[in-house]
This record gives sequence, structure tokens and C-alpha cells, in this order.
Amino acid sequence: MILSTRSSALAILTVAFLSVTSFGPAEAAQWLLSQAPAVMVISPAIDNLSQIQLAAAARRYRDGSFAGSAFDAYYGMVQVQANVQNGQLVSVDVLAYPNHQRTSRSINWQALPMLQSEVIRAQGTRVNIISGATLTSAAYLRSLKDALANAHL
Repeated sequence: MILSTRSSALAILTVAFLSVTSFGPAEAAQWLLSQAPAVMVISPAIDNLSQIQLAAAARRYRDGSFAGSAFDAYYGMVQVQANVQNGQLVSVDVLAYPNHQRTSRSINWQALPMLQSEVIRAQGTRVNIISGATLTSAAYLRSLKDALANAHL
């Protein structure tokens, strides 16, 4: 079994196991993917579904570029654009961020790439805030959440 770990993975796997025994493997796989998209489970219990079917079921977003609203990060506004290909978040463009002070530029030069890496890995906004860039992180994630709301299927 291959599992991307999360704190609630054990509970989700327990429910998935019970679902497989109550329903069928296909219904359990669909339920698991819809309830916990950050957790990917490939199990022998789901042997009648091909990897292609699982990948298609995991598709979360419409393809395209989606701009989120701008949110205040105290020292300036943060606005991002989510770029989606094949139903997956592939990149995030920062359209606006606080950069008028040297401290803001220094913080954001480090924090923004870290945030992009984390949200792409998570395929959403359920990531930790970057220490030292709390306000920017919160505004970035709010803008990205808004953008991804427009991209949902």
C-alpha cells in the first residue's frame, strides 16, 4: 500500500477499509478520493480499478489560469493566480505582494517560493504558514483559496 501520510490518515484508511467491506472497491475508491483528496491510497483491495481510472477520479480542477482576489498582508496586498493543467495545480503566479520596503522584499523573496512549493505538493491550501512571513502567508493562501474555488469542477 502506498500512502501519502497526514495526521488523519489512519482514520481515513479505517473508514476506507470499512467502505470496501460495505460497498464495493470502486465505490470505496470514489468516496475516498472525494473525501480526502490529499491522501492517495493504492491498495490490492482496489484491484479492479486501473491506475488511469484512479488518476481521472483524482482530477480536482478545471484547466486554465484563475486569479484570486487580493488580500491585505498589512504591509501591502497579496494576489495570486493558480495555473491548472490536466486537473492539477502546476504553478502559482504572484500578481501582487508587498515589495516597497527592503524587509518586505527580503521576506517575500524567501517565503513566496516556499509557499508555491508547498501548495503544489498539497494540491491546495492545506499547508503550514511560513514562519517569519505569517501575514504574507495568510494573504497568499486566502487568495489561492479564492482562485481554486473558481477552478473547482
